[in-house]
Amino acid sequence: MVTSPHVLASEAGREVLRAGGNAIEAAIAIGAVLSVTYPHFTGLGGDAFMVISDREGHVHTLSGIGQAAAKTSGYTGAIPVRGPGAALTTGASVAVWDKAYSLSKGAWGGKQNWSSLFSRAIEYAANGFPVTPSQQFWQTLRAGELASWEGFARVFMPHGRIPQAGEQFVQRELARSLERIATHGGREFYEGELAERVAAGLKQAGSPLTLDDLARTTAREEVPLRVGYRGGELLGLRPPTQGVTTLEIMGILDRFDLASIPENSADYYHVLVEAVKLAFLDRDRYVADPDFVDVPVEQMLSAQTLDAHARRIRMGHAMPWPHTFKHGDTVYIGAADEQGNSVSMLQTVYFDWGSGVVAGDTGILWHNRGASFSLDPKSPNVLRGGKRPFHTLNPGMYLKAGRPHLLYGTQGADGQPQTLAAVLTRLIDYDMDPLSALGRPRFLLGKTFSDSRDSLKLEEDAGARVFDELAARSHEMSPIPAQSQLAGHPGAIRIGADGHMTGAHDPRSDGRALGL
Repeated sequence: MVTSPHVLASEAGREVLRAGGNAIEAAIAIGAVLSVTYPHFTGLGGDAFMVISDREGHVHTLSGIGQAAAKTSGYTGAIPVRGPGAALTTGASVAVWDKAYSLSKGAWGGKQNWSSLFSRAIEYAANGFPVTPSQQFWQTLRAGELASWEGFARVFMPHGRIPQAGEQFVQRELARSLERIATHGGREFYEGELAERVAAGLKQAGSPLTLDDLARTTAREEVPLRVGYRGGELLGLRPPTQGVTTLEIMGILDRFDLASIPENSADYYHVLVEAVKLAFLDRDRYVADPDFVDVPVEQMLSAQTLDAHARRIRMGHAMPWPHTFKHGDTVYIGAADEQGNSVSMLQTVYFDWGSGVVAGDTGILWHNRGASFSLDPKSPNVLRGGKRPFHTLNPGMYLKAGRPHLLYGTQGADGQPQTLAAVLTRLIDYDMDPLSALGRPRFLLGKTFSDSRDSLKLEEDAGARVFDELAARSHEMSPIPAQSQLAGHPGAIRIGADGHMTGAHDPRSDGRALGL
């Protein structure tokens, strides 16, 4: 089974599984297609992460975080969120695909040719695909701030206007770049002729990145973080991602008997939101690149810390909430094969449309993850040459009896841990099927691109009574439409003890889960 936010990508993954491919190979094919068909949220010039489990429940993670340029002088005041100054970290998505493919061949006996995994992506880039409503929405929203950046209008406004939903959209330059990767391997993106063209294009645009910076980009294989939940184990990525944050939220919630609290009640949302606040305070205090600062993950996930946080939650009153908003858009990919292997994956260009900079004639849109660095020398996430930035992405996996039971992830930056808390509690505590869990009302605490207040955004179909009761507890409430784009695009696959799979992708997205 596979799930992704675009049906063409899901179909590409299913084709790989039907041809005898494994979950890693399917995930790579899905990721490649999404780099073409969901360009506003992901692409070759971004980052990626995988949580991988074999049939025996042996789990490890791949962390693909592009590092800052070796030379990062000249930044004052604030790092820009668009333009060449924001394109200051390398992209590690292709490095993750490359590393994962090696694992697939070596540990899982993968038989699919590397080049075959890119065939659908190349086809859709060269011949076109129908523009999604999501792409049209996000390009229309950002039209004023993107059109002036290097190469953006030429690639994404080919007729001098924003492509409309349903129109065929062709990216021939990107097709040629994908062909280079398919033919010459993943390191072509970092050390080959394509890397030279990418570096030249970024330099021309004014980015500080160099060919040497690209060549130093790798994906890291790591042991996942773990926290107990309802008799199972939740797994997440290590810093500088906020995987520890999602685990901390869920560890706090494990101290509450949620099954006794009605789902979609004021009590339900209140305890989730308060757990989010406590975990976010720890995140912003500690989480950064552990190569540069000490991140006390064991302390953050210890029973002592989780117990203390749970005791701070008062059911009748909300804690005050000042917080800095972190924006971001991402795609979730889940894949599970008939042999029992599983992959939970996220890819991103950070903000929708990333930096807005296209690298020369490659058709590759570059991300702006470097904008998440701080220029405050006291911040653990202060900008340094070669440092990896704090990362919001955190795909995960839930083990039951030592075997994968749930694969899950979402887009949404700050909203990711919040969305996952809602999805996981509904899947585990309330035993909902994936489609039902993903379709229920969700919340987003803090500022957004359209609302500068540190308020609690809640989808209006939660009901007037819930809004009134939360407001009475001192939550500053902001209703948002049902099925809002602000509420994330999660995906989930549930694997039963007998191997039976059920999955879904969020109805707010353009995606679908597909079985064989």
